[in-house]
Amino acid sequence: GTGVIAGGPMRSVLEAVGVHNILAKCNGTRNPISVVRATVEGLTSMTSPQSVAAKRGKTVEQITEEA
Repeated sequence: GTGVIAGGPMRSVLEAVGVHNILAKCNGTRNPISVVRATVEGLTSMTSPQSVAAKRGKTVEQITEEA
């Protein structure tokens, strides 16, 4: 993998939660507190492929083929 490619506060959050491979960029504010807050919010709002498939009434294979 590529490792964690992210700047400053975002890198710290991603490494703390155990993310190993990611490319991330902060658009907008450079305030470290805002970056940390946005990173945590983004991570907590992620949904699993199984959850998306269940909401659509399809299998995981069907939704990954559509992408």
